[in-house]
Amino acid sequence: MLDVETVARQLKQDLISSIDQLLVDLPTYPGAKAALRVQTLGGFHVWRDGLEVSQTAWGREKALHLFQFFITMHHQYLHKEQIIDRLWPELDMEKGDRDFKVALNSINKALEPTREPRHEPRFTLRYGLAYGLDFAHVWLDTEVFEQLITAANQALLERAGNLDQARTYAIACYTTAVNLYNGDYLPERRYEDWSSAERERLQLLALNTMTTLAELLLDRSPLESVRLAQRVLAIDPVWEDAYRIQMRAYVAQRNRPLAIRTYEKCRKVLEEEFGVEPLPETIALYQQILKNK
Repeated sequence: MLDVETVARQLKQDLISSIDQLLVDLPTYPGAKAALRVQTLGGFHVWRDGLEVSQTAWGREKALHLFQFFITMHHQYLHKEQIIDRLWPELDMEKGDRDFKVALNSINKALEPTREPRHEPRFTLRYGLAYGLDFAHVWLDTEVFEQLITAANQALLERAGNLDQARTYAIACYTTAVNLYNGDYLPERRYEDWSSAERERLQLLALNTMTTLAELLLDRSPLESVRLAQRVLAIDPVWEDAYRIQMRAYVAQRNRPLAIRTYEKCRKVLEEEFGVEPLPETIALYQQILKNK
């Protein structure tokens, strides 16, 4: 039977190796190996071999639309007609087909300006009439964001009896993920139907991650917990978990008046938005704070 401490040490080493590999691929890291690095959170930017692709390099707006659509679809390959219908539903098939070909050609020129004629594109792939991106050569911020969160979740679930090590690693992963979340997914496409579901999904994941991280930091850095809770509430003012974390963090800082004020703000916002009282656990926390004078 394996010794618990041996298992814990091995887990820690595996976790450290895992996060080191993820951090190495951040866009600002000089040794990043991916030929193409894409930022979508808080603004759209693409780096090719370490140099940013300029806006003018795309040639036309439809090329940007098509590339961002490929990114949004992740590893899916869609039929050309489906892509045209999702991106430019107002176009008939003849004009849509022409604009698609021009946009795809513009993408290939922007990403591979020195590609030889008749050579297959490196980043865009075609299977029959289905198209998509080859992510083997692409670093994407949303994918790393999710990988970090998954790694943290697994560390807390598979802690092999050593909760402190798992918490430390999870905090590092969650912190890196939160730092990657610079804002909404593709804010330039805020009103496009094809990007809205992914934007909402990633925002929800970010809010949950910030909340989890804030809770993990309550006993280590209550001030950072407050900051994270405030960031959550700036995005979603009715996220009640964040109010409770703020209240607990202020109590940890022995700032009872601010804890009470936070509850009052929570109650006011919920009343104005939904006409409801705070949850029983929020009220119970408030009452406990009032008693502990």
